[in-house]
Amino acid sequence: MQRFTLIPAVHIFFVREGQVLLLRRANTGYEDGNYSVVAGHIDGNEEVTSAAIREAREEAGVEILAGDVQVVGVMHRLSNDERVDFFVAVERWSGEICNMEPDKCDDLRWFAWDDLPDNIIPYVRRALHNYRQGVWFDSVGFDREE
Repeated sequence: MQRFTLIPAVHIFFVREGQVLLLRRANTGYEDGNYSVVAGHIDGNEEVTSAAIREAREEAGVEILAGDVQVVGVMHRLSNDERVDFFVAVERWSGEICNMEPDKCDDLRWFAWDDLPDNIIPYVRRALHNYRQGVWFDSVGFDREE
């Protein structure tokens, strides 16, 4: 009997001066044209903070230190498959943020918290809202009232 598995991912909220960094997905086949945050799957035998550090380097071209990564939320999510998403906030990094994956992202920019674009992936919008409200855990997509 095969054991049930979840797909884990880490999402990074780069935060500065009342703004959050968003990227617009392109050419990926998933939510293209919609905004998200720097994110990626957690590799096997990889801790959440280590995955965030790796994704920040791979997608945004910056270095972050483990001590500057703050886990701010977890979401258990059911869509086409079942996932667990970890959300981290980062306020310090070294280097200049830039689009390291122009084949997967056609816009990378800062948005004021009070002026976010309408086309954010819904669960990411919810996670950003949860972060601002101090909600640490959420479940999305199950048969209970949302």
